Amino acid sequence: MAYNKIESYNEKITSGLVENYKECLHLLGEDPDREGLQKTPERMAKAMQFLTQGYQQDARAILEGAKFTESYSEMVIVKDIEIYSMCEHHMLPFFGKAHVAYIPNGYITGLSKLARVVDVFARRLQVQERLTHQILDAIQETLQPQGVGVVIEAQHLCMMMRGVQKQNSITTTSAFSGQFEHGDTRAEFMKLISK
Repeated sequence: MAYNKIESYNEKITSGLVENYKECLHLLGEDPDREGLQKTPERMAKAMQFLTQGYQQDARAILEGAKFTESYSEMVIVKDIEIYSMCEHHMLPFFGKAHVAYIPNGYITGLSKLARVVDVFARRLQVQERLTHQILDAIQETLQPQGVGVVIEAQHLCMMMRGVQKQNSITTTSAFSGQFEHGDTRAEFMKLISK
């Protein structure tokens, strides 16, 4: 086989989470030793480590690793980047899409790196508002572009499955810097991502 993807988990963290998840199942009135749940605490421990892997990643290093000198100075947009994150208030997922744009100022980055930056911050316990600004800040600080625009549209299971139980609501957040703070540039970006 030419390619083999291997998942690696910290054994100490995994075993600690397994014990805690067994206790959670017990406190909820379940039997963690019954057949259907025997491997659930381990699966939950590994899933949570996967869903929070962004804490061990550096968005700025990702951008620096594919930073290239280029004279291009028009808007670069990567839109409809899938987002899967965890609400820090209820530990329930929120999901949707991010639209990220920047206007280079001597440097560009690999297009996939913008999506990776989104993932670095989405794979943490989050609120959508902070996530939006973290993406913008990492790009602004690393590439020093003429401006950055970030718009996120997401659905939150903490609003859909519990609480107000609103199934069709979408939360939109935005953050802008530099040229994107000007009406014309912002309007062009919003028009391009709405197509």
